[in-house]
Amino acid sequence: METSAKRKDKQQFRKTAVNRKFRNFILKNDHPCIMAQTVFKMDKVEIKSYSNFGSKNTGERLLEDIKTYLENYNFDLNDFYTFIAVFPEETQASEIEFERLLWKQLKNIHKADNEPWDEAVSNDPENNDFSFSIAGKAFYVVGMHPNSSRKSRQAPYATLTFNLHCQFEKLRQMGAYQNVRNKIRERDTSLQGGINPMLEDFGENSEAKQYSGRKVGKEWKCPFLHHKK
Repeated sequence: METSAKRKDKQQFRKTAVNRKFRNFILKNDHPCIMAQTVFKMDKVEIKSYSNFGSKNTGERLLEDIKTYLENYNFDLNDFYTFIAVFPEETQASEIEFERLLWKQLKNIHKADNEPWDEAVSNDPENNDFSFSIAGKAFYVVGMHPNSSRKSRQAPYATLTFNLHCQFEKLRQMGAYQNVRNKIRERDTSLQGGINPMLEDFGENSEAKQYSGRKVGKEWKCPFLHHKK
C-alpha cells in the first residue's frame, strides 16, 4: 500500500517534470513571445497542474487558485506575473476538441465566480472590447496544446495561460506595447512564415477568437454567454 510520503514524492516529481518541460518549451526552444521568456527568466510565473479539463470541479479549483494569484499580485508595480494552468493527463485533442474544452472550462470558472465582470472590458464575446473576467479582473487567455497548428502554441500539454489585461495596458502606458508586439510578430513570422492570422490588437476585434489558437472564419460564434447573476 502506497504511503502518504510516497504519494507526496510522486506529486513533487511530477510537478518538477511538468515545470521543466514547460520552461524548456519557452526558453530552450526560444519561444517567439519575448514577454513569456521574460516572465520565465525572472520566475514571475505560477504553474499549476489540473485534471479533468473542462470540468466543474476543475473550474472551482481554478477560480480559487486564480484568486490567490491575484492576492499575491502587486497592481502598483510594472512587474509582469503570469498564471498557467496545465493539464498533463489530457490526451492530445484536435484543435476543435481543444477549443470546445477551453470554453467549457472557462464557462465553469464563470459559473463558480460570484464577482462582477471587470468594468474595464465587455462581457459580450462579440464585442470588440471583450476580455474574460475572473474574480473581477480581466484576463487575456492563451490556449496551447501539442496539436495546435501554430508552432508557438504547441505546448507539451493542454494549457491555459491567464494574462492580466491590465499588464498590456501597463505596456501601453510605458510606451513599449508596439515595440513588444512587433518583435513578437517578427519572431513568429520567422518561426512559421507568417503571424497568427487571428491576432489583432485589443479593440480591433473580439479577442475571444484568439483564445484557442485555431483559425476561425467570420461565421464563428463564441460558445460563451455571460451568466447574469
